[in-house]
Amino acid sequence: MSSLLKRFLRYVQVDTESDPHSPTQPSTMKQKDLGRLLAAELCELGLTDAALDEHGYVYATLPATQGQENTPVICFCSHMDTSPDASGAGVKPLVHENYQGQDLILPDDENIVIRMADHAGLDQCIGHTIITASGTTLLGADNKSGVAAIMTAVETLVNTPSIPHGKLRILFTPDEEIGRGVNAVDMDKLGADFGYTIDGEEFGSLQDETFSADGARIQITGVSAHPGMAKGHMENGIKIAADIVAALPRTHLTPETTEGKEGFLHPVEMEAKAEAARIDFILRSFKTAELEAQAKILQNIIAEVAPNYPNSKIELIISEQYRNMKEVLDEHPHVMQLAKRAIAACGITPKPDSIRGGTDGSRLSFMGLPCPNIFAGEHAFHSKYEWASLQEMEKAAEVVVAISRLATETEA
Repeated sequence: MSSLLKRFLRYVQVDTESDPHSPTQPSTMKQKDLGRLLAAELCELGLTDAALDEHGYVYATLPATQGQENTPVICFCSHMDTSPDASGAGVKPLVHENYQGQDLILPDDENIVIRMADHAGLDQCIGHTIITASGTTLLGADNKSGVAAIMTAVETLVNTPSIPHGKLRILFTPDEEIGRGVNAVDMDKLGADFGYTIDGEEFGSLQDETFSADGARIQITGVSAHPGMAKGHMENGIKIAADIVAALPRTHLTPETTEGKEGFLHPVEMEAKAEAARIDFILRSFKTAELEAQAKILQNIIAEVAPNYPNSKIELIISEQYRNMKEVLDEHPHVMQLAKRAIAACGITPKPDSIRGGTDGSRLSFMGLPCPNIFAGEHAFHSKYEWASLQEMEKAAEVVVAISRLATETEA
């Protein structure tokens, strides 16, 4: 069994599910369990400064090889947490060797079947080793595939000193899945010139563009009264929230009706009682300016609903989440060029692409670290249908090594 597969199977069995409702950093302390494991493994590989900090970040340094001290410092980053969309507790990874296109029926819930017809990219994995969960949890390949690829690349560079490379900084983050992945990153401590997240899906993908993203909250204060004596007094917060949701666009600006470069306005959570209600939304567009138009739609809906409830209060709160990293990366074309060269050097056709989502690299780019995203061998994120290809993960590790090597031939 390859060292990468051994690592990956070990990592996915550590429960690192993040929690959007937690106020702590990291949002769940169990994420530090994986952080401690990774820091220890990095120390064993000779990265003596590897450490887990109080915020749940793992930082480590692989020093430059002799003569490469002036090569740009590169950061490789993946996140440790898994999505709260499906349970990450008690993951039982299954290894399907020499996949031949058959349906993969997961034994702990035989209703969960991974079929080639339903999963783009699976037809490109004939003969691969496919890893799945057992049917009751997600797998955690998002993003433990990336973690395992980076760790394997570090091991390769440590054990092959003839491969030249500059100083490399390794960063493993918590809470990426809930949008807080880099909230407490110490950029001075990180000290890198540019970086790459290893967190993409399609084999060969290289992503320099994400959504720009805002969050929106509609806070409703209704008028509560005893239902037996409520005539002329009650203004039910549940009904106010229902009217707002019912007025949202249905044929456009929704995740289920958009694709490509189309943005959306999406309610993600609602809590409602008669006296008060809350609706949370995410606003997404590849054009930052369009977020204002999406917020205006919510304002207009509130303006239409509010007169029906004259004694209630309806408040809209907008918060910035992240911005399209292409705005930064277009100013640093050498970062993408280096990655394209490295992917091609590994015998893969680079596939520049946009992410209908975001990565830690979105915010890192605006924090001063230009940071596109590279494939990691992970597929069908956030679900019990999640799967990963060992061969694609191994290629991701090769790309990390190639970037490190080719950077010695590239001007800063």
